[in-house]
Formats: sequence, structure tokens, C-alpha cells
Amino acid sequence: METQRTFCRFCHAMCGIEVDLEAGRILGVRGDASNPISQGYTCVKGRALAEQHEHPERLRSAFRRGPEGEFEDIGSEQALDEIAAKLQAIIERDGPRAVALYSGTHGLFSSAAPLLISWIRSIGSPNYFTPNTIDQPSQSIAWARHGSWDAGVNRFEDADVLMFLGNNPGVSAFSRPGGPPYANGFKHLRDAKKRGLKIIAVDPRRTQLARIADLHLAVRPGEDPTLLAGMVRVILDEELYDREFVAAHVEGVEELRAAVADYTPDYVEARTGIAAEKVERAARMYAGGTRGAALSCTGTNMAPRPDVTQHLVCALISLCGRFNREGDRVNNPGVLHPARAPRAEVIPPRDLWGSGPQSRFRGLGHFMGEMPINVFADEILTPGEGQIKALICVGGNPAVAFPDQRKVVRALESLELCVTADVKLTATARLSDYVLGCRLSLEKPGFTINPEAQWDVPFAQYSPTLIEPDFDVIEEWELVWGLAHRMRTPLKLGRLGELDLDRKPTPEAYLDFIYGQRSRVPLEEVRARPGGAIFEPEEPTRVQPARPEHADARMNVAPAAVISQLREIRAESPAHGASYDGDPRFTHRLISRRMMEVYNSTGDHLPALRRKYPYNPAFMNPVCMEKLGIEAGDVVRIESDHDFIYGVAERSDEIEPGVISMAHARGDVPGHDGDVRRIGSTTNRLVTTERNFEPISGIPRQSAIPVCVRPLEAVELAALAPPEALQGAGAGA
Repeated sequence: METQRTFCRFCHAMCGIEVDLEAGRILGVRGDASNPISQGYTCVKGRALAEQHEHPERLRSAFRRGPEGEFEDIGSEQALDEIAAKLQAIIERDGPRAVALYSGTHGLFSSAAPLLISWIRSIGSPNYFTPNTIDQPSQSIAWARHGSWDAGVNRFEDADVLMFLGNNPGVSAFSRPGGPPYANGFKHLRDAKKRGLKIIAVDPRRTQLARIADLHLAVRPGEDPTLLAGMVRVILDEELYDREFVAAHVEGVEELRAAVADYTPDYVEARTGIAAEKVERAARMYAGGTRGAALSCTGTNMAPRPDVTQHLVCALISLCGRFNREGDRVNNPGVLHPARAPRAEVIPPRDLWGSGPQSRFRGLGHFMGEMPINVFADEILTPGEGQIKALICVGGNPAVAFPDQRKVVRALESLELCVTADVKLTATARLSDYVLGCRLSLEKPGFTINPEAQWDVPFAQYSPTLIEPDFDVIEEWELVWGLAHRMRTPLKLGRLGELDLDRKPTPEAYLDFIYGQRSRVPLEEVRARPGGAIFEPEEPTRVQPARPEHADARMNVAPAAVISQLREIRAESPAHGASYDGDPRFTHRLISRRMMEVYNSTGDHLPALRRKYPYNPAFMNPVCMEKLGIEAGDVVRIESDHDFIYGVAERSDEIEPGVISMAHARGDVPGHDGDVRRIGSTTNRLVTTERNFEPISGIPRQSAIPVCVRPLEAVELAALAPPEALQGAGAGA
């Protein structure tokens, strides 16, 4: 037996792990106590790596759909030959816009990401899709429209107050910038509280974070912008903001003051359910700190009006001047990223949208260089010039991850060519014409480049290939190179140059090409340090002064579109927040959540991760369950104004009455509802892309969804007899 130090790639946190190996098999996985970032921590997902590698449902070859609909093994090289020929024929007949690429969570966080973008651009198609427009596009929209600060928000280690909106770092690693480190974030928060950190938690649930917070605001689902507008009003009225910083770097304060003037404590209380005194205390607690940040996540970004919510988060940060200043030490000047010394200057507001290719639907178009998921299904289903006929799906599962599920499944079924690259036969893969099996993390080399910008120290780690599979699986980048090689589509990566289409690089040479030309520390130095290391520069890096030509740049806390939406919200009656959008059919609001055992839908087939919840629990307050006459484990029908799903009820005292909480991107395609106790349901079926969506990114309302919850009649329960056993019920995001 040998023990290798590497890092987990189940999610983007990349915790350090030790892996015991023997004859190419994993005997055990544990946290690497010597890793300065994760310090021995690893979650249940990381410890399930052995099951992931050995699972019988794992794809170990490439497959083609046969004439009778069955899959037949053809091998990856033959599959790529046939796929390239079909793609070329479609492009010649219908033009490049007929081809689309979806880079799912695992594609987006793999080393293939730059190549995926290069390939779809090279063939001339604008139809590049990613999860960026499924869960948190408002983060990018808000900072672009508001403007940002080159030196970034205050460091976590310096913070004396943090406000979290819809985050739970004990479960989800999405808490940066300004929040705790990805790995074992909850421990970092507990340690920070000992040094005096104050925490404000805004969440309809009494989460792990809310229980240790100094102030928990159990806001009604969907009322985050109302709450934040009320807090901004207090800070401006009481002049608690950083007047010196604002005078030098911020504009629009008086316009924002006028827009929030009518968000009085009484009005905010009526809509949010939070006592006026607590709203005022939260505003004073946040503004009373000297350093810190406000952080939001999918909880608020999937709820109604996320662009306004996220803009007000940015405004709270800028009004209180929570940015690193000239002379502050830069903890992490980068290792695998280029070296840079940030400056104490404004990055002016800019547009990330509006100038690129346009969709045929709902006035939406390119956002950050990609098409919004909102138009995905319509672009496939609607005939005419520009109709998508072929899809390449890398490391993702649109059939369960995309909103408006029934439409998405119809779209996938109607494609002329659908190709999926993944590690198991997902719901999307089962609808595909070709499926290519991918290597898992220990079967390919890699660097910790994805989370590097979130670490407080210049740490980097390299992992060689630890297991060489004896079956036909490929890395994600090999799919792209293989298609480009056959189709003769150049793979240009800006300053990095062009990848040779005639000589396939080795995995190590590919990493050198993608990362080696830009890294501050040569890759060979990182490779030479097993287990990773902290690569401090010779001299500490500090925030540099602003350049004279940037002295007049200003962040804008009052862009016209945000002010307009704030007035629209305020024009609604206070009863809007307390009711379910004024519709008497609804009994609850369904909110999204993260679960430790899965990464979106990845991992829901592994025994160790299914042990607690093999399905997608519908968490409800016991008072609601008693009122409805249901017990834990009962199947309930959850219906929105668009569609319905079934859920398995679970008691939870952390949820307020009138709220139901479920994870998104679970379950399988419609038609497998009878297996809800084994695979769960996808909440994405409850929402439509045609209403209640944001005008820039197209993200629809996927949390705070008004729903009716009711127990099932006996005849309905009988109709839910499970179908035949599924082959791989959903993985990948």
C-alpha cells in the first residue's frame, strides 16, 4: 500500500487529502492535516471518492445509440469520428448557430474550460451555455453596473462584522470574497467569533450559521430587497456611512436616499416579517464595524428580483467603505495566476451585456460572453434560422438542472444530435445519441487553480495521475481537441497562442500550455512540492496607490434600472410580502437550499452519500405538517402556478411556518415520479422561463416560489408505484 497526498476535486474547494492506494485501487481517503488551507478537513463527499471510482454505474467507455434505442459500446475514437462528421454536416447545412455547447459545473471547473470556449467560438456559434445563468448571474451584473474596487473587499481575517444573505458556509463553500475560506468555513467563523467578529445572518431558515450569528433575520422568502432597502435607509438617514470614502469614490447617494426613503421601519416589518427594531439594529451593527463585508449566494440570487438584492449588497459595501486601502497587505499575490499588485482605485461601471449576439427570445442576448439558460429550450424547439440542432454537453445534466424541466426535456429529445461527456449515465446522457465516459479526479493530473483567488495565502498544489484506468475514458479537454482535430477548427487561446491540431498534447503538456505561461511561480516548482506549499514572494505585496488617470472614477449606487425597480417594489402593498403574491391557491413558499451530501446533483447515486437522504427531502415546519395531517416520510404534492412535483416530507424546526425547503437539481426526468422515495424530485419543474425572469441574465424565479402543498389521496399514492429500476438517476450539474 502507498499513500499519496493530493486534493479533492469533487467540488471547487479542492481540500487537501491523503489517499491510500494499492494496485490501482483506493483503500481509503482522509483529510491531509499538513495542508495549510483545509488543515485536515474534508467533507463526506470527498471521503466517498473510492465509491465514485468503483461504482458499477460508472461509465467505462463511449456509447452510441443503436437503431432500437439501445446503447452500444463503440469506443471513444470511433465516437469522436462519427460526432465530428455529424457536426460538420449540420454546420454545412444549417450554419454554425445550429451547434450549441453546455459546459456544466464539472466542465466549467475543469482544465478544459478555456478550450471549450475557444472551440465554440472557432466554429462560429454564439450558443455557449454554462451554469452561470442558472444560479448567480446577479453577482456579476451588480458589480459591473455598480462598479468595483481593484484591491477588493476587506480580508476575512481583518473583519469585525460580516453579513450573510442566504449563505450557509457550514454546508456550501460559496462565501467569497470577504467570507471565510472555502474549506471548513464554519470552523473559521467560530474561530473568528472568538476574536470578536459579529455575524448577521439573513435567512428564512435557522441554519447552522444563523444559530451562531449575533443577529438572525428570518426574512420572508423573496423579501431580501425590501430588507436591504430598509437597512440602507437607516444607514443614510443616521449618517452611519463612510462619508470620506463615499465623497471620494461613490456617486448616486442622494438618488439612492430618495429611492429608499419610503422603506420605513413599519413598511419593512410588514413585508419582511422582521421587527423594525431588528432591522435598525442590523443596519447599525453592520455600519458600526470597521472592516468586513456583505455576502450573498444562491439563496438570494435564485429568489425574486436578485439584481436589486445584489446591487444593494454592493451598495452596503461601498457606502461603508469596506475595501482594502492603499498600503494594506495582499495576502495572496497569486501562484498559478499572474502576479499583480492591486490598486486602491475604482473599476468604473461597465456593461457585461447588450453588445453581443442576441437570442430570438424575450429580448435576451449574450451575457458575459454566453447565452442565458433561459432561452436554451426555445432555441432548440423553435424552427427557423438559428435553430439549435446539435448539443455538446460536458460535465452537466440539463435534464434535471435547468428551469422549466418539461420543456428542457422535450428540447433534448428533439435534437438531431446530442452528445454528453460525463462520469455516469445521467438523465441527460440517457437522452443522448453519444455518451463519452470521462476520467475522475485521481485519474488525471491537475493544479489548484480554480480556488486560488479565494485563498488568504499564496498556496498551490499539483497532483499527478494517481490511477491509470484500464478502460476507455477521456479527459474533458480531449473531447474538444478530438473534435477540433477532426473538424480542423483552430483552438486559439489569446496570448497563450494556438493549440496544435495535429499533435495531441500529453495531459502534462496540456496543463503547461494552459497554465504555464501565466503563473507567477513556474509549474515545475509547484510540481516539485508534493502536498502543495505556500509560495511567498520575496517582498510582501501591498495595495498600490491609485493611478492619476483613475482618480475621478466613481462607483454608482443608483443606476437608473435599480432605482426603477426599487420604486416598483415600494409601490406594492405591505400585504404583498405577507401573502403568496396575492393568490389564495398557495399555502407555502418553496426556497432552495444546499445539502452537504451532494454537489448540485453530483453524488446522489453513491451509497455513502445516500445513507441519510436517498431522495430530495421536502423540509417543513412541524406546525404546517400537523395542520396538513402529514407525517415525516409521507409523500406530498407540491404545485406552483406552472407545474407540480412530489416530495417526501421531513420535519424541521429551523424553518418558519409557511415555508418549504428543498434542494434543486435532483431527481430525474418526468415520468419517474413514482420513484420519488428513491431519487427525489427536481424543483426546476415548478418554474417557467417565460415569466418572472430578470431582464439581463434571464434567470427565472427559482426560490421563494409560491406553492400549494397537500397530502396525497389513496388513489394518488397507488398511482405512484415505482417504475422499473433506473439506470443512473441524475448526476453532474
